[in-house]
Amino acid sequence: MHALSRLSEANRTAIAQITDELDPLSLNWLSGYLAGVAQVRHTGLPAQAPASPELSLVPAANAPAQRPATILFGSQTGNAQRVAEAFAQRCEAAGIPVRLLRADRYPTRELKDERLLYVVISTQGEGDPPDDSIAFFEFLSGTRAPKLPELKFGVLGLGDSSYPLFCGIAEKIDQRLLALGAERIVDAGLADLDIDTVAAPWQEKAFGLLQADHQAHAVAVPAAQASNITVLETQARSSYTRDNPFQATVLQNQSITGRESTRNIYHYELSLEGSGLTYQPGDALGVWPTQNEKLVEALIQALKLDPQEVVTLQDKTHSVQEWLRHYRELTQLTKPFLVELSKRNSDTILQTAVGPDGLSTLQELLQTHQVLDVVQRFPATWSAAELVQALRPLTPRMYSIASSQSEVDEEVHLTVANVQYQFNEQDRWGVTSDYLARLNEGDTVPVFIDPNTRFRLPEDSSRDVIMIGPGTGVAPFRAFVQERGIKGGEGRNWLFFGNPHFHSDFLYQTEWQRALQDGQLQHLDLAFSRDQENKVYVQHRLLEKAAEVYAWIQGGAHIYVCGDATHMAKDVHQALQEIARKEGGLDADQARSWLEELSAQGRYARDVY
Repeated sequence: MHALSRLSEANRTAIAQITDELDPLSLNWLSGYLAGVAQVRHTGLPAQAPASPELSLVPAANAPAQRPATILFGSQTGNAQRVAEAFAQRCEAAGIPVRLLRADRYPTRELKDERLLYVVISTQGEGDPPDDSIAFFEFLSGTRAPKLPELKFGVLGLGDSSYPLFCGIAEKIDQRLLALGAERIVDAGLADLDIDTVAAPWQEKAFGLLQADHQAHAVAVPAAQASNITVLETQARSSYTRDNPFQATVLQNQSITGRESTRNIYHYELSLEGSGLTYQPGDALGVWPTQNEKLVEALIQALKLDPQEVVTLQDKTHSVQEWLRHYRELTQLTKPFLVELSKRNSDTILQTAVGPDGLSTLQELLQTHQVLDVVQRFPATWSAAELVQALRPLTPRMYSIASSQSEVDEEVHLTVANVQYQFNEQDRWGVTSDYLARLNEGDTVPVFIDPNTRFRLPEDSSRDVIMIGPGTGVAPFRAFVQERGIKGGEGRNWLFFGNPHFHSDFLYQTEWQRALQDGQLQHLDLAFSRDQENKVYVQHRLLEKAAEVYAWIQGGAHIYVCGDATHMAKDVHQALQEIARKEGGLDADQARSWLEELSAQGRYARDVY
């Protein structure tokens, strides 16, 4: 007998109407609520109001039913996702009803009905939203966004203050929600690369407000029904983390560009033996660097400081020399440091850069100067404590992993361009690329795994993949091809690679040729930009193969882009839209929506920097 046959026709009609209108989260809640009602009637205990994800069937006597708070995140590399997940899990442990959604999975039609919204979002490059948030950001910024007089909200931004539009997307969302009539209940948090410095107190305040709201509703439900948390991916845990890195032994340190190359690119192989660290193709390796001693000495001399002077800050005590070597950022200039410098030097350029109309001047300084450069250009008096306070904490650098663990076992491989140049006839370098280049085989380097859940091979190994990775952006695709070769599957692999010159810059040339011969790579399209009069880039090769590229995508292929965010990724993005217009007959808006839908499906993923 069908279970619903026990019910009257009126009850069956009512149930059908309710279930048709509810989303999966609400249906999960409803099943738990009905089980609770049955338990109440069985035991004879008085009923209390439930915590509902969308509705309340039995209101509490003295308070309206509690709707769940929505925690919405937008993340390019996974940092915002991890912060949002940790926040949601803390709420779940306290029995507070919340729902956790990635921005591209958020039904924008529901925004008008939200009552409490927390947004955790990163800003990419020159003030762009992360890929998974483009559609949400455009909706919120556009004319279709509803008025939100009933909404209370808080925004936490993650960014990098070495860019002029630091946390720009978070600030725009914060202001836009205010303009739509919403009430800000937590001041916008703007977190730099040392995320927890801002994120921890922001979450503490946001959690306190949620907890007070939850207690005010006096809701009593089983803990398992209190929240709807979906952690997008779990991975085997090692005891080694960002705050407790593993000392990996250098197995190989080898230049893979020719003598004529304008860039010195290294291939590193590191041992993870005994660490328990695991990773997947698409993940990144975090590396904790040490500043070059020459740079530390030059800065100390420029400011006439005593390198052995002891400074205590936030319960940590080190000499100035140790602060600068291990704990402070020197090769990336930030706006907060320039603000502090402008209090000590009245130079017009400096004052303009930190002023309200100085964006272009600020951008020029941030892109061309390091800390040493500006203290030499704009002399000022600093105490040791003032300098340490003003400098941003040194943070690890993330590198796309260039190996599949299925292939290399307890090793991890990296492809790193050594950043080295001259400024005012003085040597300058990138902190981590220089640190790695100075290591010898047998040395150790502190590392940890940084998962990137949005840059994953398709679960269905029969799907085709198109990989676009010029320069060191080819690193994760070496891992992809290794993984697909080991695991098998019917899916085809197509790589677009570019660099300046064939003879000096064809990274992993013999490996790609072998992969073609072995059938692990079906197509390899190359763009060596300086080998002919007219520069040729990967986006040009895409357009040359437009018909076949479009056919692959329409046949279910996944597209991956890795590398430079400022130019390459934007040019490739435009090329893909042009292919959709040319081969699919789409107009400009349709082509843009087509790419957004591919991104929402997880079929268009970018790891750009």
